[in-house]
Amino acid sequence: MPYFIIAWPAALAGAAFAWSSNRTRPWLLPAAALGHLLLTVLAALRPGGPEFGGWLALDPLGRVVLLLVSVLFACCAFFAAGYLRFRSDRDNRVFCACLLLFLSMTTLTIWAHHWGLMWVAMEATTLAGAPLVYFNRNSSSLEATWKYLVISSVGIALALLGTFFLAYASVRQGLPTSLLVEDLLANAPLLSRPWLRAAFALLLIGYGTKMGLAPMHTWKPDAYGEAPGLAGALFSGGMTACAFLLILRALRLLKAAGEGAFAGQLLLWLGLFSVAVAAAFVMRQKDIKRMLAYSSVEHMGILALGAGIGGTALLGALLHLVNNGLAKGVLFLSAGNIHRAFGAKTTDRVRGAVRRLPLSGSLFLAGLFAVACTPPFGPFVSLLLILGGIFEEGWHWVGGALLFLLFLVFMGLGRTVLAASQGAAPDGEETAAPAYRDTLLTGAPILVLMGLVLLLGLHIPDFLQVFLSDALQYMEGGR
Repeated sequence: MPYFIIAWPAALAGAAFAWSSNRTRPWLLPAAALGHLLLTVLAALRPGGPEFGGWLALDPLGRVVLLLVSVLFACCAFFAAGYLRFRSDRDNRVFCACLLLFLSMTTLTIWAHHWGLMWVAMEATTLAGAPLVYFNRNSSSLEATWKYLVISSVGIALALLGTFFLAYASVRQGLPTSLLVEDLLANAPLLSRPWLRAAFALLLIGYGTKMGLAPMHTWKPDAYGEAPGLAGALFSGGMTACAFLLILRALRLLKAAGEGAFAGQLLLWLGLFSVAVAAAFVMRQKDIKRMLAYSSVEHMGILALGAGIGGTALLGALLHLVNNGLAKGVLFLSAGNIHRAFGAKTTDRVRGAVRRLPLSGSLFLAGLFAVACTPPFGPFVSLLLILGGIFEEGWHWVGGALLFLLFLVFMGLGRTVLAASQGAAPDGEETAAPAYRDTLLTGAPILVLMGLVLLLGLHIPDFLQVFLSDALQYMEGGR
């Protein structure tokens, strides 16, 4: 199973590169997405055992992330088929091929159970993602691409150093050298504690850079601001979820070694700092896509906080990972439509989006309340679980500080989103009617994502409850 699910989008990436028609090539994306989703469902129902000598395995954590990535990519793939019709001025050969490679490499990251292979796969997502940021081919997108590459590469280099430290934690104690997840877990109590702590700190900084935790988040506002909306959705909901998955696997190793408290403290402080940075920068933000980048920094901080506290908060973080990915899909795709219709993405020129693009404008407005964790949307439920876990564990001041920071973020998001979606367009904009309008392909995927976000706020399906429960048990030492 893992070979097919990883190779399928990679094979279609090759086909996309060889495909001659710029008009029909984007339809390879939905074909790849539907095949990937079908294989994901089969793998989730029957995960099977490790393969390729234990290097590939779908653990309970990976099952949750794989399902999220596959659903999100499917919606983005149909959106892309509609979006690229309006971008016929651009050759989409590299863009389509890199989107498919991105899916293949995120899938490999999820299945990989060897720390070296995980690193290679995560680095490959960086390289596959760079042409997506550069799609508009202007000076701003070039600068954003370089910033994304340089900062991500520094982060991933630190993660590689952390991987070496993991290996040395075994060597120093005279244990067999293996970077397989299961081997390290089996020997966890015997590993060298100082080297293990150093390894976790480096892995947290390295993969935290890919995740977008402050202060390693600085590539996000530029990359999200310049990349097409669907690329932002995949980065924010897919790539960051993979990076968080690797941090959770490292956290599990630390817990097995008896160093869970050390790792939890690092995650807690880094998470709280990220939410604080997001609160400071989201205020008075005029660029709607950069605003979404800071919202992503905020939610990555919430995830880290939940993981650091553990227990109920960790369960909430796992659910929040799903909710945030879907909600960010709604916001980035609708923001992409708004950007295309207005030819701008700042509130100086984007006004009255609900009037000009009734569907995308309304979904963008509704997405504000979803991503701000208000009822009846899914993020409200997951945030309640995280807050409940924080107060249960006695971290009252952390819970109070988080609530205060979330209030500031809500005020900042509300100010920008309401300015963009409400009122009338600036003078002259109404008469310059845009060619870009909501269509079935660019509207229906957002509706599907919004329906899922709403569903998770009203009822969590039984299968997802089982997946989340299994993932929590896995983090607490189960198999």
